[in-house]
Amino acid sequence: MPDENRQLRIGLPSGSLQEPTIALFAKAGFSIAVSSRSYKPAVDDPELVIRLLRAQEISRYVEHGFLDCGLTGRDWIENNGSDVERLCDLVFSKTSARPTRWVLCVPEDSPVQSVKDLQGKVIATEAVEMTRAFLAKHGVTAEVEFSWGATEVKVPDLVDAIVDVTETGSSLRANKLRIVETIMESVPQFISNKAAYADAWKRAKMDRIVLLLQGALAARDLVGLKMNLPEEKLQGLLSALPALRNPTVAHLAIPGWVAIETIINEKVVREIIPQLKALGAEGIIEYPLNKVVH
Repeated sequence: MPDENRQLRIGLPSGSLQEPTIALFAKAGFSIAVSSRSYKPAVDDPELVIRLLRAQEISRYVEHGFLDCGLTGRDWIENNGSDVERLCDLVFSKTSARPTRWVLCVPEDSPVQSVKDLQGKVIATEAVEMTRAFLAKHGVTAEVEFSWGATEVKVPDLVDAIVDVTETGSSLRANKLRIVETIMESVPQFISNKAAYADAWKRAKMDRIVLLLQGALAARDLVGLKMNLPEEKLQGLLSALPALRNPTVAHLAIPGWVAIETIINEKVVREIIPQLKALGAEGIIEYPLNKVVH
């Protein structure tokens, strides 16, 4: 068994971010097996101890040293006021590669047009401290109550407005809500306990994990492309297809032929493969990428 001092305790979010987070770690090279009855998933790295926790709680556990590091949203770090090291942003979510937004919403027919119009009103949200800070910034005094869920259905019968998180806005539109202001944009961040980051071994381990996670995200929309081509047609192909951007070119054992290899956006490939064929390329292979490390 590994020395306990040579284990890194890392918190990963359960709930909506759990599946995309585990998929990201898989692309980075870490196989995590989750049991439906346990918050302690198994991982194929004996130097890691993983705990699945609510994203809302992770920054507090990291700050107080129960975890060495973790992955959670910028929103919850700031809502909790956690004093932690922020190692990097990791821009992914449950449905897209865009930041999530915390928005102030009212019913479509509400007279409220700005945050100033909520003076003395009641607002429901899960992000209480974030909302209070936003109101204070704008000089507005309102009652902010904690919402345990289903926040969208509480207006207008129970509260005057809500602050809720959205990626696409579809749920808000379905509940006939109108966005008044965006309070914050949030992305997942990899964070560390300050004492843990001062430990040389733990810091090096975290930095390696961050490098691999960033590489996995960088490869998200890219694929590798390789092909063979008569050397006499090389310049014509590169001139006609600037999207190939500085490919690797190597001579084959067959005289007069070259092998071309490059990394390219996946959406571009579907457009240029027919063109590559028409320009003389043969043996065209497209392959997925797990990581691109710059």
